[in-house]
Amino acid sequence: MKSSEDKRKTGRLGEDAVCAYLMRQGAEILCRNFTVRGGEIDIIAKSGGNLLFVEVKTRRPGALVSGAAAVDAKKQRLLVRTAEQYLLKFPCDLQPRFDVAEVEYSGSLVRHITYLESAFDATGY
Repeated sequence: MKSSEDKRKTGRLGEDAVCAYLMRQGAEILCRNFTVRGGEIDIIAKSGGNLLFVEVKTRRPGALVSGAAAVDAKKQRLLVRTAEQYLLKFPCDLQPRFDVAEVEYSGSLVRHITYLESAFDATGY
């Protein structure tokens, strides 16, 4: 069983890799680990006319649950509500988009990133 510190390190490893990936794609990182009561968004970035709300899931190869599957309806609802709080605090004209990044790692090395644009939307939440 991983300690909470190990989980934080693993999460940071994945988030760092996704930030680097997004910047290579021309995105600007606006915020990391935006937290409000009841929710957190790993990465908030600006890309073209979109405001990206990115959930990062870092897994070892062969994990029982994929990163995308871990972002279930309950998690999506929390992310949408947290994004609403961000937009109240930092209004903007960009189109919000909810993405999921699956990061596969081994040891301390990131092996692969699967980036899912528009993984879900705010409809119904």
